Amino acid sequence: MLTRNCLSLLLWVLFDGGLLTPLPPQLQQTLATEPRENVIHLPGRRLHFQRVKRGWVWNQFFVLEEYMGSEPQYVGKLHSDLDKGEGTVKYTLSGDGAGTVFTIDETTGDIHAIRSLDREEKPFYTLRAQAVDIETRKPLEPESEFIIKVQDINDNEPKFLDGPYIASVPEMSPVGAYVLQVKATDADDPTYGNSARVVYSVLQGQPYFSIDPKTGVIRTALPNMDREVKEQYQVLIQAKDMGGQLGGLAGTTIVNITLTDVNDNPPRFPKSIFHLKVPESSPIGSAIGRIRAVDPDFGQNAEIEYNIVPGDGGNLFDIVTDEDTQEGIIKLKKPLDFETKKAYTFKVEASNLHLDHRFHSAGPFKDTATVKISVLDVEEPPVFSKPLYTMEVYEDTPVGTIIGAVTAQDLDVGSSAVRYFIDWKSDGDSYFTIDGTEGTIATNELLDRESTAQYNFSIIARKVSNTLLTSKVSILINVLDVNEFPPEIAVPYETSVCENAKPGQIIQLVSAADRDLSPAGQQFSFRVPPEAAIKPNFTVRDFRNNTAGIEARRNGYSRRQQELYFLPVVIEDSSYPVQSSTSTMTIRVCRCDSDGTILSCNVEAIFLPVGLSTGALIAILLCIVILLVIVVLYVALRRQKKKDTLMTSKEDIRDNVIHYDDEGGGEEDTQAFDIGALRNPKVIEDNKTRRDIKPDSLCLPRQRPSVEDNTDIRDFIHQRLQENDVDPTAPPYDSLATYAYEGNGSVADSLSSIDSLASEADQDYDYLTDWGPRFKVLADMFGEEESYNPDKVT
Repeated sequence: MLTRNCLSLLLWVLFDGGLLTPLPPQLQQTLATEPRENVIHLPGRRLHFQRVKRGWVWNQFFVLEEYMGSEPQYVGKLHSDLDKGEGTVKYTLSGDGAGTVFTIDETTGDIHAIRSLDREEKPFYTLRAQAVDIETRKPLEPESEFIIKVQDINDNEPKFLDGPYIASVPEMSPVGAYVLQVKATDADDPTYGNSARVVYSVLQGQPYFSIDPKTGVIRTALPNMDREVKEQYQVLIQAKDMGGQLGGLAGTTIVNITLTDVNDNPPRFPKSIFHLKVPESSPIGSAIGRIRAVDPDFGQNAEIEYNIVPGDGGNLFDIVTDEDTQEGIIKLKKPLDFETKKAYTFKVEASNLHLDHRFHSAGPFKDTATVKISVLDVEEPPVFSKPLYTMEVYEDTPVGTIIGAVTAQDLDVGSSAVRYFIDWKSDGDSYFTIDGTEGTIATNELLDRESTAQYNFSIIARKVSNTLLTSKVSILINVLDVNEFPPEIAVPYETSVCENAKPGQIIQLVSAADRDLSPAGQQFSFRVPPEAAIKPNFTVRDFRNNTAGIEARRNGYSRRQQELYFLPVVIEDSSYPVQSSTSTMTIRVCRCDSDGTILSCNVEAIFLPVGLSTGALIAILLCIVILLVIVVLYVALRRQKKKDTLMTSKEDIRDNVIHYDDEGGGEEDTQAFDIGALRNPKVIEDNKTRRDIKPDSLCLPRQRPSVEDNTDIRDFIHQRLQENDVDPTAPPYDSLATYAYEGNGSVADSLSSIDSLASEADQDYDYLTDWGPRFKVLADMFGEEESYNPDKVT
């Protein structure tokens, strides 16, 4: 190697003509690389048609890292062709590490490293060299740059930066199943030698897992590894540089591998028969026992569903899965009775909910076990023959009558006698009694259906052998009605008949009510008593549907002859015994139009029951008289007050209304009061001015005594003021105008009694009937009066 390097150096010197040349200690690396040329021009020489000599040619210098020698490590030598060995040339060094890491001999150009270097810290250094004349301090050649690279040695072991690792692989996986890929990093130079070439191997974990030496991929090495046998594996992985050769550095890491579960195991009952004991008093829906099938799988692969196989006794029970413990909870669906059946046997099936199709060939993933349940005898209270007893009794039943009985039995082995009691907390305890031994129920008081129609209380049955064991049952007693009340008119009717009514016309519909509880199909009948059926003005028509109609029997009725008619009505029911009552209908004669619409009646129709006493009638009449007297007194006081107010002042006829009682002597009386003063009050004033012109000056009104406030006068004045305010032709000042003109153009002329005939009998008022319906009432009042006999009753 050294001989080859020397020959290469000799040839290189001969061809280059002795230029400044570096002499590195590792010539094999230096000469293997093509030198980089820097061309400079010497001073004083022509540039054209002359060969340019290379002043500096540099190669890379190399220095070993981690040098531990006692002397500085020689790096290389710098030399210029202008250096004749006379000591006139001085070499200088600058750049990375100059003076601190690297030094140069100024005379010879030798470069040394003065301290140990680490390639991983800094792989190369860039420096600049120059040859200077010692005397003139001027550079002999231009400054040139070169590189010193740190030669790598294998001083770093591979490292797993991501370790330790955690991985998982499904159980029962085949050989070669992928698990994980690991990676180690070597800080040495990967481009130089084998210092950074890493090889992987398994130090711990065989024969379960293997690793690819180049890629670091871990795979399974054994088939069908079972999680239920072993779940966790710890694998030790080694990474070694130098390609795994002897002397290489190594690093290790741990990989924790977990086998994940698959559903490869069916559930299995630990025993084939389960024995349970259940008291017969267990309530419906209660849990009476637990069974469990074992599944070595984990998570949802171990979820189990339990079902009762249809068969003998299984219909009384149900089974559900406890999600936390995966146990089967057996619950009671129907009550148990030791005296009826003492034991039950059925089968329970356990199966997985989530199946894996890869393991179907291994067999069914289910198991079956037998459950035997023994019913334990429990002393129970007496049991009534019915859950509810319903009885009926008539309201007139004598006290002490037995209306029914209850029965309770002790169903336990060796039955005990039973005693009966009424629950004293109920409402019916005082109306009924019970025989403690026989259980018969009898009345204790007289019953009234109209007061209480139904009784609801409880009976307690108690065992003689154990008084703490009791049971209770409800008793419902319906009180049946006895026909003791007669039917009556349902509501008071205001009955009226038109004067122009026709025979057979129905003027009123009536119905009846009965305080008794009428049975289905009961009918009420309506009729007139025999003494009122002789030449009746009205009769009763029974419609056979619990209603009847009041029927007119005459052709027209006259209110002047008779205003009121009284019709007795007899009402009977259809129960036993038959009850009946008589009610009197009051029928009022009214004036109607041609369509049958009532126009006027003197008083409202009333309904007078037969049993109304004389004292009650007198009290009603007395109240009416007192009310009339109060009304008359109130009207008289108001008229007196109004009269006093109007007569307080007569001084200003424009502001006051004059009240006078002078009737006058008629048209021929010229001495009477001049009524023209009322038409124009201004005629009495001496100074007559124009009303349509506002006076220049107004005189203050004379002081008048205050007039008592009267609502009639105030309303009259306000009305007149409002009329003048809206009148565009009114004077521009307030004025009170009075008008006493009656008007003309009336079809009826004057209705005054002046110039009338001496007596009403001499006048003929038949012409009023020609004036239309508005004067029909007036014509009837002054027409020919019909004879009136109010005492006649039909």
